[in-house]
Amino acid sequence: MSAPELNTRSTEEERNARHKARMERKKAVVDAAIAAATDTRGLLLVNTGNGKGKSSAAFGVLARAIGHGMKVGVVQFVKGRSDTGEEAFFRRQPEVSWHVMGDGFTWDTQDRSADIASAKAGWEQARRFLDNPEIGLVVLDELNIALKYAYLDLAEVLHDINSRPEMQHVIVTGRGAPEALIEAADTVTEMGVVKHAFKAGIAAQAGVEF
Repeated sequence: MSAPELNTRSTEEERNARHKARMERKKAVVDAAIAAATDTRGLLLVNTGNGKGKSSAAFGVLARAIGHGMKVGVVQFVKGRSDTGEEAFFRRQPEVSWHVMGDGFTWDTQDRSADIASAKAGWEQARRFLDNPEIGLVVLDELNIALKYAYLDLAEVLHDINSRPEMQHVIVTGRGAPEALIEAADTVTEMGVVKHAFKAGIAAQAGVEF
């Protein structure tokens, strides 16, 4: 074996050894964190930010919950369309109760009184889910928008969420999550915008956008 080949082999072996040492250290840290996480209870997750994917991420968790045999309740605030792919799919699942309670985007409705009435009706349905210990996951899609425009009382919403059954999980989506909701949440994810096809003049398309 030539000197360059020996050097290359030595370098590769050193890289492998360093990688193994790093992974051993990382595994020790991860294992310690897992061992320390002993609490089990229902979680409040908030998906917010201006980027795409807040609702899609929530529906991914919905699919995961169904896979574990959980019953799920979905209330969609603001949104009024019932032709989305996720609704068409999840309505076929016996574990899911799906309610579209909005009248459409606020710039389309242009009727604050009607939007408030729809939001309140949506919250009554949400409260029924939050009172039901048989529902393992509640998805409150675009609730943040209803809170942002003060269609619902934030203190009342937080009270109802905090009073839910101990093991029930809740996911809230929408831009502009209020600080009080963020403080109350266990996990908060802020979706950012890097690029969006719509800005390039590409229309929303079935299967990707709705």
